[in-house]
Amino acid sequence: MSTSAKTAESSQAPKPSRIPKIPFWVQILAGLVLGVALGWVAKSGDIGWLTTTLQHIGDIFVQLLKLAVAPLVFFAILVSITNLRQVNNAARLATRTLLWFMVTSLIAVAIGLAIGLLTNPGSGTGLTPKDGKLPEHAGSWIDFLTGIVPTDIITPFTELNVLQIVFLAAVAGIAALQLGEKAEPVLKVSRSILELLQKALWWVIRLAPLGTVGLIGHAIATYGWNLIGKYATFTVDIYVGCALVLFGVYPLLLATVAKVNPLQFFKGAWPAIQLAFVSRSSVGTMPVTQKVTERLGVPREYASFAVPFGSTTKMDGCASIYPAIAAIFIAQIFDIPLGIGDYLLIAFVSVIGSAATAGLTGATVMLTLTLSTLGLPLEGVGLLMAIDPILDMMRTATNVAGQAVIPILVSAREKILDRDAYNAAKSSPIDEADVRADEQQVTVPAAA
Repeated sequence: MSTSAKTAESSQAPKPSRIPKIPFWVQILAGLVLGVALGWVAKSGDIGWLTTTLQHIGDIFVQLLKLAVAPLVFFAILVSITNLRQVNNAARLATRTLLWFMVTSLIAVAIGLAIGLLTNPGSGTGLTPKDGKLPEHAGSWIDFLTGIVPTDIITPFTELNVLQIVFLAAVAGIAALQLGEKAEPVLKVSRSILELLQKALWWVIRLAPLGTVGLIGHAIATYGWNLIGKYATFTVDIYVGCALVLFGVYPLLLATVAKVNPLQFFKGAWPAIQLAFVSRSSVGTMPVTQKVTERLGVPREYASFAVPFGSTTKMDGCASIYPAIAAIFIAQIFDIPLGIGDYLLIAFVSVIGSAATAGLTGATVMLTLTLSTLGLPLEGVGLLMAIDPILDMMRTATNVAGQAVIPILVSAREKILDRDAYNAAKSSPIDEADVRADEQQVTVPAAA
């Protein structure tokens, strides 16, 4: 066959068509829709095996996230503290980070209180004090303060006491800073273990669409819409309060303090926000949060400190908005009046005690801490347990968004924010593997 004939034949051959990679957010959305549909089917048809299956799927996903929490928190905090020595004005960066955590917490709790006072979420629900029950685990200031220091090294990891793990990691990190070069062999191993844990957690994160089906489906199948109806005002209050912080306060701070485009923030941070909504775990989302924060122009050395620190202490949704509205809700159910002093106490607890939420699913410890400080019945926690999974999704999304916003604010004020990187940030992909996958899309022959 002549060369010209071969050329002509090759030019007429079908060209391969590209199959685009399905965006992660589309996978999550599909899981959300499928979960709601399966949950509705299980509830309306009283299909027990389907409800049980959905429960197991969701539980396995959450357990896989929790499996990495203890070592991930320890090594992330340890490495992040030692990374500060690579940053100029490290002490000032850490101080400003903490101050912004406090400022935004105050704003969030003020919004929560305002919404609660305007809507009276406990009125007209049909719930009574008899519907409440004592929680299995309650928090108090004595427990909070004495519980920071562990009695041994092993128990915090076996019982997943994140606050104590943070304490151990902080002590180890500060000691490593003091030792200098002598601690480098330990730090080298710590960095390797941290990378290993993050890689393993990426695999779990890939299962988030499937986890979404189980978590959402089980919530609908178990509680149904009737229960949500009883807590309609309270549920709307939590979602509206979180939305005001997420889409109002944060963009305003980004535009006025950091002087950056708020829409670009959501474009870059969306993978972390959507995963937080599904997983209901700030710590489980931490690797994604740190990656999107770096992608938004925050220096890696600073982001590797601020994000792990924020993942265990920065909880505008769980520790500010939620306990503020919940305290008003419970006080109204039990017919206990609250005064100005009580509202100030709620704000104080939100700012000082937010570490009690520990970055895990749920905010029961923080709520019991708030109720015990106000002298409100702890049985009120039992009123909210059934609806908690639905509330926790929006709370955690707000938490994680704040954990990414604060490093951007501080970096911009300190003039270390890479604004070109910020303006170029994309909503997908979420890791290096995705970058390569997007650049090398799968090709298959087109149909003849």
